[in-house]
Amino acid sequence: MPESGTRISVALVDDQPLFLAGIRMLIDSQTDMEFCWEAGDGQQAVDRVAERRPDVMLMDLRMPVLDGVAATRAIIGNADAAGTEHPRIIALTTFNRDQAVVQAVQAGASGYLLKSAEPEFLLAAIRTVHSGYSVIAPGSIHSLFDHAARNAPAAQPDLSVLEVLSARERDVFLLAAKGLSNGEMAQSLFVSEATIKTHLRSVLDKLELRTRIQLVSFAHERYLLGG
Repeated sequence: MPESGTRISVALVDDQPLFLAGIRMLIDSQTDMEFCWEAGDGQQAVDRVAERRPDVMLMDLRMPVLDGVAATRAIIGNADAAGTEHPRIIALTTFNRDQAVVQAVQAGASGYLLKSAEPEFLLAAIRTVHSGYSVIAPGSIHSLFDHAARNAPAAQPDLSVLEVLSARERDVFLLAAKGLSNGEMAQSLFVSEATIKTHLRSVLDKLELRTRIQLVSFAHERYLLGG
């Protein structure tokens, strides 16, 4: 939840007017959120972020002019170049195995949702990414990334990328990549959740990743999970 007296500003990027109107009504009905602006394509979104940065963006992946993946990459890249904070971006897709989702996560999206998600789940996702965590659509995120990896040229596990990590950080990396929660990792490694959080933050920093969902993608791309 946002701090007392503040609201989460939300922007929506989608080329379907009816969907835009429905999400706007949903956001406006929440006491801890405010609708920031809307855009009908990715280029409009890039331009409007430069004028007013929302806390969270809901980004459709399939749009004219500039698609959601390219827009996500541009928005985060521009923020990084300027040394400013970027919005938390949730990719929206119609299909659970949309390979554009993988590209959006690699570009820096904080997760993805199906456009058919229940309103309560969408609202919870907005609050979750605003708090600094990732979200995924119900179902197996691993099947999505594994499908992408299997369609790529065959390759052997690239273990060299883990050389920058300590032995315990590698343990945390592999458990997080398999989808374990902080609590489950702490129980498995016989340490506190605070210790897990510290190690996980170090892992992300050393591998130059932003989110746990990027970590999952990273592991699948490099065939680090076996089988």
